[in-house]
Amino acid sequence: MNIPADLKYTKDHEWVLIEGDVATVGITDFAQGELGDIVYVEVETLDETLDREEVFGTVEAVKTVSDLFLPLSGEIVEFNTALEDEPEKVNSDPYGDGWMVKIKMSDASQVEDLLSAEGYKELIGG
Repeated sequence: MNIPADLKYTKDHEWVLIEGDVATVGITDFAQGELGDIVYVEVETLDETLDREEVFGTVEAVKTVSDLFLPLSGEIVEFNTALEDEPEKVNSDPYGDGWMVKIKMSDASQVEDLLSAEGYKELIGG
């Protein structure tokens, strides 16, 4: 299972890449494996400011639909529009082309509450 050490993680199986005051968010390799073949990613919160743990979208797989929870408070400034035509990128490249949104963080101290790669491995029993 791929759990890059340079990323942060949430208990909701999302990964976070911090670059200055912008955080890129996607779902983990573990999450996409649990969901199965992803057929649709919906994010209708572009340009909205949300609090941490609010739902920012949904990911739909063949058998289930799961909410996506914002790992950090802030404004959703970008959605990966490539996922509209190719949602399977979340399965094939969850940490690369399968990223979902970028957030302009409103409280960088929240990063400290995220899990390290080691902490995430423990969470999923890795």
